[in-house]
Amino acid sequence: MTRLSVTEARQHFSKTVRRVSVAKERILLEDHGEDVAAVIPVDDLKLLERLIEEEEDRLDVEAAREALKEPGSIPYEEVRKKLGLD
Repeated sequence: MTRLSVTEARQHFSKTVRRVSVAKERILLEDHGEDVAAVIPVDDLKLLERLIEEEEDRLDVEAAREALKEPGSIPYEEVRKKLGLD
């Protein structure tokens, strides 16, 4: 992954955007030696967003399964009956 200072990226903004959008390069921006941001192609962003959403969904399902194991939980079928959703 390419690293640029924020100053360099600002000075060569159009070139930086082309490197990312056309060459599909990933650029890490540094400010005073510290990583502060990344500039990535839109396709990479879409993939990351999809993966994050899938992981959040997986964690929600896992938490729900654990909650169902706790004493005093009401089985799903019973909840459906009580709510008249049969």
